[in-house]
Amino acid sequence: MLDAVGRLVPFRARGFAPRDVPWASVATLVGVVLLWQAGASAGLVSTKFLPAPAQIVRALIDLGISGELWLNLSISLQRLAIGWVVGTVAGLALGFAVGLFTLARSPGMAIVSALFPIPKIALVPLFIIWFGIGEGSKVITLAFGVFFPTVINTMAGVDGVSRGLIRMGQSFGLSRAAIICKIVLPGALPAILSGFRITTSTAIILLVAAEMIGAEKGIGAFVLSAGNLYDTDNLLAGIVVLSLLGLAVSWVLGRIERALLSWR
Repeated sequence: MLDAVGRLVPFRARGFAPRDVPWASVATLVGVVLLWQAGASAGLVSTKFLPAPAQIVRALIDLGISGELWLNLSISLQRLAIGWVVGTVAGLALGFAVGLFTLARSPGMAIVSALFPIPKIALVPLFIIWFGIGEGSKVITLAFGVFFPTVINTMAGVDGVSRGLIRMGQSFGLSRAAIICKIVLPGALPAILSGFRITTSTAIILLVAAEMIGAEKGIGAFVLSAGNLYDTDNLLAGIVVLSLLGLAVSWVLGRIERALLSWR
C-alpha cells in the first residue's frame, strides 16, 4: 500500500489474531517429558516418589496387556459420556429458555445462582444416599456439575447475539423458530462450544472424585487403590491416562469447533 506521496506504508494490522501451532504444542510436551526423564536418570528426581516416564510407560504396557487398563477405562468413559450428555442437554434447554424468554429468566437464574456455587464433590455422599452406590449417583454427580456451566455459557451466548440481526429477521417476516435456528443458534454457538471445553474438564474431575468415593472399577478407583498401596508407577499411569483422556477430548472439541465455526 502506498501513501499520498508514493511511499510504501508497512502493514500494521497483524496483531490480535493468534494461530494454533500444533508442532509447538507437541514439542512442549515432549520437552517436559525428556527433562523429567533426564532428571530421574541423573538422580535429581527420586523415582521412589515420582517414577520416571520410562517406568510409567512400562506400567501402562503391563496394564494394557493384562486388560485392567481397558476395563477401568471403558467403565469410566461410559459414565463420563452419559453424565456429560445428560447435563449438557438439560443445561442447553434451560440456557436457551433463560436467554430467550422473560418468564424463565428470573426463576432460572435464581436456581443457578443459588446452586452453582455449591462444591459438587461435597454432594457426592448425598447423591449416594439418594441414588445408591451404583451408577446412578455417579451419573447424577457428573450431570449436576456439567449442567450449571452449560446454562451460564448458553445464556451468555444468546445474550451476545446482535439484537439488530434479530430485528432484521423479524422485519423480513421470519418466524420465531427460524430466527432461533438461523440467527440465535449460530450466534451463540461459539460461547456454547467454549463452554463444552469447561464442562468436559469438570466432568473428568467429578468422575474421578465420584469413583474414588464409591466405585470398585474405573480410573478414579484404580488411582485410589494404587495410592493406598503406595504403587506410584500405577498411580502415575492412571493419572497419565486421565491426562491423555483430557487431551483427546480437547482435540475432538477443537475439530468440532473448526467444522461448525468455519464461517468465522
